[in-house]
Amino acid sequence: MPDSLVIQTLSSVMAASAPLVFAAIGETLTEKSGVVNLSLDGSILLSAMAGFAVALVSGSLLLGIGAAMLVGALVAFIVAYGSLALKQDPVAIGFVLTLLGADLSSFLGKPYVRVPGPSVPHMPIPGLVDIPIIGPILFNHNALVYLSYLVIIVSWLWIFKTQPGLRLRSVGERPAAAFARGINVTRTRYLYTILGGALVGLAGATFSLSVRLGWSHNHTSGEGWIALAIVIFGGWNPWRVALGAYLFGLLKSLGSILQPVYPNVPTQVFQAAPFALMIVALVLVSGDFTERLAFYLPTPLRHRVTGLLRGTPPAALSKPFEPE
Repeated sequence: MPDSLVIQTLSSVMAASAPLVFAAIGETLTEKSGVVNLSLDGSILLSAMAGFAVALVSGSLLLGIGAAMLVGALVAFIVAYGSLALKQDPVAIGFVLTLLGADLSSFLGKPYVRVPGPSVPHMPIPGLVDIPIIGPILFNHNALVYLSYLVIIVSWLWIFKTQPGLRLRSVGERPAAAFARGINVTRTRYLYTILGGALVGLAGATFSLSVRLGWSHNHTSGEGWIALAIVIFGGWNPWRVALGAYLFGLLKSLGSILQPVYPNVPTQVFQAAPFALMIVALVLVSGDFTERLAFYLPTPLRHRVTGLLRGTPPAALSKPFEPE
């Protein structure tokens, strides 16, 4: 593959993966607090429609993005209220909201199907874009792609290098101990569930205003489930979650590249391959498989490989907490 094609492919992967980065990082923050939000697929669909519709009607990209984030935050609030206040099963709530979001997006988005609309303008970063190889791959995009880089860095620093991040992890791991130290567990879970939902809404806006311009029925169908899988693949760590998003984007790009090379292979094979390979990746990072694989390695290397491949979910994930 020529160098220019490799650079173009990797550049397109960075741009196309931005929505998955937003959604997966948002869900990571939510699950770090101990709440599971399974409404991502419907929330992304609804926010993609809302973001495009508001941007088209108002003529403002910022209003469209804000509307999408508001929709995502509202859906996440419903999940949080249902599980934290009403003590209902968050899995059931998430599935219902996924179906509702998909149907609402199709119903409310009818006037905007395949209507030409606004898009986020291309914005290469002067100076940085001229860096050989790295520049065209990382710095020849629009503002939303650059924002996805920032979200990765800030979320990792916030979770692992700040006092609020330590409180977030304590709420997701040992809520009783966090409560004993004066942390309001319920309020913290509401906060990060809504913040995570806003990032999921931003993912929807990025789809309709940057990656797949416009709106159509089931415009982003399936992407929410992939984001949930990437959170598990990434072991609830923003860097690994981002790597999972880029890996999935690369697999999808390779499918379009390999199709002309192997014209006799049905197109459905290349379309389905990234999803199948993501399932394989989830099996690889599962606890039992990782431990069996690492068993044959020297002891020092065994711990390194296990730590790299295996991710541990927050101990109190989806478990209700009742202050005593």
